[in-house]
Amino acid sequence: MARIRTEPEDFRVEELPLYPPSGEGEHIFVCVEKRLVTTEDVANALARFAGVRARDVGYAGRKDRIAVATQWLSVPGLDPQRALDFELDGVRVLEAIPHGHKLRTGQLLGNRFEIAVRGLDDEAREAACARFDKIGRAGMANSFGSQRFGRAGRNVEMGARLLRGEVRMKDRRKARFAISALQSAVFNDVLDTRPTGIGELELGDVAMLHGSGGQFLVEDVEREQPRAVAFEISPTGPIFGNRVIEPAGEVAIRENAALESREICLADLRPPPGVRLRGARRALRVRPNNARIRDFSGGFWLDFELPPGSYATVLIRAVLGEEPEVGPEVFAGDIQP
Repeated sequence: MARIRTEPEDFRVEELPLYPPSGEGEHIFVCVEKRLVTTEDVANALARFAGVRARDVGYAGRKDRIAVATQWLSVPGLDPQRALDFELDGVRVLEAIPHGHKLRTGQLLGNRFEIAVRGLDDEAREAACARFDKIGRAGMANSFGSQRFGRAGRNVEMGARLLRGEVRMKDRRKARFAISALQSAVFNDVLDTRPTGIGELELGDVAMLHGSGGQFLVEDVEREQPRAVAFEISPTGPIFGNRVIEPAGEVAIRENAALESREICLADLRPPPGVRLRGARRALRVRPNNARIRDFSGGFWLDFELPPGSYATVLIRAVLGEEPEVGPEVFAGDIQP
């Protein structure tokens, strides 16, 4: 059976920054390489090291714990030279450069991955290579990885309880993550119940332009479908909130059903203090960039880049045609109030 993450070094991820730090400003962008450590653990340790609040430390996204991952974090008021002396088991500081503002969630171009797949026989390897080639041309489902939801979906349930006002959470970052897990689960529900292919448009879809991120309501499928075939546009699903372009017709009916199945009423949303719930639309499919396969004894490396928010584990599952055997535990930590 195919295996991934036999060792952390089998799963490498490099953050692709949206822009380089300017070299001037009160925030210090710190580039770290981490192994067997969560992004949140690094952020909290940097906050203690710099003597600032944990919420003042910024990062563009969470990176896998069971991996060798490189990413940027921002820390206010930290001397760049002193940042190079930061120490935490499993963490190495590579650079520290001033910048004018905090690094915020989503401020990245994407992530570059190098993932080792082991344990495939010749037939399975040939099939995996064919799927990888097809995904490089036609894309794959842009679903959220199960690790986002916590063990047995506990983060999703915590997000629902927060929106219902059943629990309170002092840590705004954790509250946002729990609610985001719920939003992600609804998106996956919509994707899983779609009756047509992820590259086929429906009347009433909200389509997204891959080049600009612009969105529009599909009112003429015959006219727009060639643009989808060319991967210029794709249908979208909801990251629910109160400022989202709404679909129409059967598409809207299915999205509303997904919300109702999780007892979510948009008119009654009451996010916790400090948590904005504007919502967004997310493309139902994604295509990796710079994708290639490299052989090694006993398996192969998959090299590819994905845009922000897309999951390498989802791509691996699509390439292999099944869930691979995974080494150590990879679920995100369960969010506690």
